[in-house]
Amino acid sequence: MRSRIWFRCAAVHDPVSPVLVRPAVIGWQAKFRDIDLVIERGFDGPELLRRMKGWITIDPKKAVSIIQSHGRLRCFEDGGLVVETEGMEEFSALQSELKDHFGDQCDLELIPKGS
Repeated sequence: MRSRIWFRCAAVHDPVSPVLVRPAVIGWQAKFRDIDLVIERGFDGPELLRRMKGWITIDPKKAVSIIQSHGRLRCFEDGGLVVETEGMEEFSALQSELKDHFGDQCDLELIPKGS
């Protein structure tokens, strides 16, 4: 089962969820020659969430740790960050642990099948 994860942002009152808009572009610079090679690489779910430090009101590393103990963080096909759990029991346990650690600063919203 998949769920979208929402966070409180220090700058706004509307919950936010990070979205990978486009892959990171990585290149090289040499001291004595030009290198025209670049690589595009998307972030995985945990890496995307960890990069939100300072943008959201919770500790992303702690959130990643909690989420990974119950399920898995993924960047979905549309670039959105989702949490995958085995079933409703794991989803409920994760939601409860997030609430215990972060209060109303982090929430999960089930994504209906077919979306």
